[in-house]
Amino acid sequence: MEFRENKKPYTSQFIDLGMIGYDECIDLQDAVRERIIRDRKRPGVLLFLEHPHVYTHGRLAGARNLLLDESALERRGIALRQIDRGGDFTYHGPGQLVAYPIFDLEYLELNVRQYCHALEEVIIRVLANFGIEAGRHPGYMGTWVGDAKICAIGVGVRKWVTKHGLAFNINTDMSYFEGIIPCGITEYRVTSLRELRGGEQDWDSILALTREAFAEVFNLELSEISRNEFLEDCNAG
Repeated sequence: MEFRENKKPYTSQFIDLGMIGYDECIDLQDAVRERIIRDRKRPGVLLFLEHPHVYTHGRLAGARNLLLDESALERRGIALRQIDRGGDFTYHGPGQLVAYPIFDLEYLELNVRQYCHALEEVIIRVLANFGIEAGRHPGYMGTWVGDAKICAIGVGVRKWVTKHGLAFNINTDMSYFEGIIPCGITEYRVTSLRELRGGEQDWDSILALTREAFAEVFNLELSEISRNEFLEDCNAG
């Protein structure tokens, strides 16, 4: 499936943030997005990271889809956050690769639906490297392997600049999904690359494959900057 292969490259910065708190990362996304809204000539930003254990949900999420009470959340060390994206409850935690692209959709010439399909395509291409046939599921967002979802998609868009992104289960402890009904979907399950392939997966090689797939799907001209350089730049305003 073609998205932007034959269009002008989109200059973007890539930052591997490693493990970072959810609230701090929201602030970083907001700061970067506002800069791009003010100056459309600024490069896009692609953040790769992991979060400590957290359940997030959109404003219209069904309360019944959270299966743990406050004391149970505290015992398991799981934070709970309502955020400015669509969708129901999802989980972020160690072993899950989270990608937050902060991109100008006007430059990319993509509408929101096309953008979400492009995010799905990134993980479809990554999984193809392992001989795993992944795709889309009628009526549901995300990347699927058969009837199991391996990557959740949730985005926010303001003035055509994106926020949030995808969560790809690689070495994720899937027991944490038992505390929610993921995305409000009861009839299908979630899975991980570790579950599909058996055993711990090589994080660095999969990160590299995912970065390459992003560059291919969105036709990105990527330059990498360090976490410290990125944080210093954001803090400088």
